[in-house]
Amino acid sequence: MDTVLSTTKFVVDNSRQVKIKKEEIKDFCENFSESHINYWLNEAPLDFRKLNGKERFGLILVFNALSFSYWGKPKWAVEYKGENFDGSFGMIAAIARAIENKKPILNFNYLKKISEKDFDEILKGNVKIPLFSERLNILRETGSILVRDFEGDFSKLVKKTNGDALKLLELITKSFPSFNDFSSYKGKIIYFQKRAQLLVSDIYQIFNGESYGRMKNLDKITASADYKLPMVLRNLGILEYAKDLENEIDKGIEILKDSEEEVEIRANTIWAVEFIKEELKKKIKKINSIHVNDHLWLLGQIKSSKDKPYHLTRTTAY
Repeated sequence: MDTVLSTTKFVVDNSRQVKIKKEEIKDFCENFSESHINYWLNEAPLDFRKLNGKERFGLILVFNALSFSYWGKPKWAVEYKGENFDGSFGMIAAIARAIENKKPILNFNYLKKISEKDFDEILKGNVKIPLFSERLNILRETGSILVRDFEGDFSKLVKKTNGDALKLLELITKSFPSFNDFSSYKGKIIYFQKRAQLLVSDIYQIFNGESYGRMKNLDKITASADYKLPMVLRNLGILEYAKDLENEIDKGIEILKDSEEEVEIRANTIWAVEFIKEELKKKIKKINSIHVNDHLWLLGQIKSSKDKPYHLTRTTAY
C-alpha cells in the first residue's frame, strides 16, 4: 500500500535505533533461489482444499482477526491431531479443531455474540491465550460488522473491490477498526496495516492466485511487520539495533507500543523486505514482498539455540 511504503520510508530515513545493512542483503539474495518461494499457509495444520469458498473466506477472516501477540512464558499452545502447535499455527489448529467439533466458528451471526465460555473452549490450550478479552471483543465486533454490512459473507466485501489488492486493503481497514494498524512518529502518522495486508495475502494464497485470488496491485502489498520477521532479519545480520535497544530485547524487556524503538523496528522490517525484493528481481522477475515475507517467516519457525530473541510488545496489531 502506497501509504504504508511512503510513511514507513520517513521512519527509515530518520531512524536512530534500527538500521538496515544493505551489504548483508546482497549476501542473503545470492543464496536465494526460486525454489525458496513458499507460502506460509502451505505449512499450516489444515488442508484448505477441503473447504468450500465461503468457508475459506470465513476461516481467514476469523484467523486474521485473532492473530496477534502469542508470546508468553509458557507460550500458549494447542493440541490438534496429536501434535502441539503454537503461534499462528496454533490459532489455525484451534479453528480447525472447532470446525471438527461442530462449533459454528465460521458463522458470523454466531460470532457477533459468541459467549466467553464458548470462546475459551475454542482457544483452550496449555495456558490462557494472552489478550483473551481483546480477542473476544474483536471477534464480536468483526462478526457484527460483517453481518450488518456484508450479509455475514466476507466474499461480498471482496467482490466490491473488483480484484484490486489495494482497494481490498483499504476497504478492510475502513470496515473493521481493529485492522487499522498505525502509529505516530516524530509528529507523522505511520501506517503498517499488518493484519489487513496479511488477510489480502491469504486470500491470494488460499485461492492459488485464481478466482478471488487473482488480483492486480498485489506487488504493492508489503511485508507484515510483526515480531517474527525482525527477529529473522536481525539473525541474518540485515537489521542492526543500537546497543541499548539490543540489550533490552535480549533481556526480554518489553518494548512499548508506539515508542520510537518499536516503530523503527517495524518500519525497517518493511523496507528491508522491499530492498530484498528489489535485489531478487534481478534474477527472479515474479518475486514480490509476499514471497519474501513468507520465506522469512517460515525461516523463523526453525528454532535454533543461536537465535537472538524477538522484541516483546503487547499489542493487538501483531
